[in-house]
Amino acid sequence: MNSREGRSAARLAAVQALYQMELTGTGAEETVFEFVEHRFGREPETGTAGEVDNEFFGRLVRGVPEHQDEIDAGITKVLSADWKLTRIDSILRATLRAGAYELIACKDVPAKVVIDEYVDVSHAFFPGDEPSFVNAALDKLAHRKRAVEFGETPPDDELQF
Repeated sequence: MNSREGRSAARLAAVQALYQMELTGTGAEETVFEFVEHRFGREPETGTAGEVDNEFFGRLVRGVPEHQDEIDAGITKVLSADWKLTRIDSILRATLRAGAYELIACKDVPAKVVIDEYVDVSHAFFPGDEPSFVNAALDKLAHRKRAVEFGETPPDDELQF
């Protein structure tokens, strides 16, 4: 396994874990433990039958709920005025939250890589326009949160954690 494949698998699993957490109300630690100890390498239907970067997976699954208010505020800023985060499909919402967390907190990963990875993740769940929606939303968020990577000046009102 190379690092990229392990991180890609971790992103897919993190979206599944965040979705599960939203549906069941389980916490991050319990969910990380369940996935690492009982799912990875054992559930081909999760798409994570290969090696998963467990550390990166844990970072994503713990980071999203820890910073969810900031993440949701950032996503809300890039949605159309008539779209509310609560109206978005729960798997799509988990995808956006994981991507937003990575854009905000994982500066070691280039913004364009983050966007591409979560567009790929969305293709695993959606055959329609949703991957384009993920691309557009994360691209707008990346231009706000990582403006310097795009040769732009960051907005004054952006939170960083």
